[in-house]
Amino acid sequence: MTSGRPCHNGWSSMLRDDSLVARVRCEFYEMPGLRLTCPQASRFWQVDVAICGVVLEQLVREGFLYKTHNGAYVAASMNRRGI
Repeated sequence: MTSGRPCHNGWSSMLRDDSLVARVRCEFYEMPGLRLTCPQASRFWQVDVAICGVVLEQLVREGFLYKTHNGAYVAASMNRRGI
């Protein structure tokens, strides 16, 4: 699903059209058990760490992701299953 190309748009425009949010959501859905910290996610999706943090926290607020005690983000449904 990932394109492997860096994001050259401003983070506000990326969040406005939800393409990065959708991409992150899809990756967590397609890879059950995926656990990434913000710096890891930034490298994985090749986006600025600040942009990545905004996207991850948005998905936490939506209830899609859960942030663990050590700062890793996991799909909320995976956390409920104890994985």
